[in-house]
Amino acid sequence: MAKKVEKTNVLRVLDSKKVQYESHSYEADPSLSGAEIAGILGEDTSKVFKTLVTRGKSGGYFVFVVPVEAELDLKKAAKAAGEKSIEMIKQKELLPLTGYVHGGCSPIGMKKLFPTFMHETAKDFDRVFVSAGKVGMQVELDPQALVDIVKLEFADIIE
Repeated sequence: MAKKVEKTNVLRVLDSKKVQYESHSYEADPSLSGAEIAGILGEDTSKVFKTLVTRGKSGGYFVFVVPVEAELDLKKAAKAAGEKSIEMIKQKELLPLTGYVHGGCSPIGMKKLFPTFMHETAKDFDRVFVSAGKVGMQVELDPQALVDIVKLEFADIIE
């Protein structure tokens, strides 16, 4: 389980679901890129994922989890979500909608459970990294555990 004493909402959810994970902390710096965070963790960028929140043409919200150096393909994402089109939400909408700040958004433990999609390459790894719910903290876990926790689907969603 976690080595770090500090518990975020993400870690509380993982504990309650009895999911094995390891939390990793580093100096909180919102200017760090995903690639720089992967470097701090000593991991390949393909194993470290960022969480993006979008709104579909229907008005519904969707969460996409993609490798930190990848770009979300909005057409592929819309197709995965069954929408005509999707767009990124504005940064100011993130905290009230999800409970997370930019740079600390996690697919786990949002205020509401939104349809969630993770890039299919995550299935290639035993362990991946996602935000632990705050800037300066990542959680390492089996990507299959996310299927049960946030009901995510794996899909081809990057450019």
